[in-house]
Amino acid sequence: MTLLEVALLLLIAAIAGALGQSLAGYSVGGCLMSVVVGFIGAFLGLWLARSMGLPEPVPVTVGGRTFPVLWAIVGSALFSGLLGVLSRAGSASRGR
Repeated sequence: MTLLEVALLLLIAAIAGALGQSLAGYSVGGCLMSVVVGFIGAFLGLWLARSMGLPEPVPVTVGGRTFPVLWAIVGSALFSGLLGVLSRAGSASRGR
């Protein structure tokens, strides 16, 4: 993979992570964290889709690697929502 292809994949992951975080209503952090959430969301979303036998409707291929955009957004939303619930649960128990 070239540097341009890696940068393009990072940009796609950042956008997917940011969209997933806004759907979940919980933001983990800045742009770098959106990239991390986007990649984790891609793994989580693709794993869930494959385990349920669902297709990949919006794959993007960059440098011979496929990035599942729709499942990355869904997985990012699930991951961000889970982090939000855990964060709120942790802060509620500390406040007592």
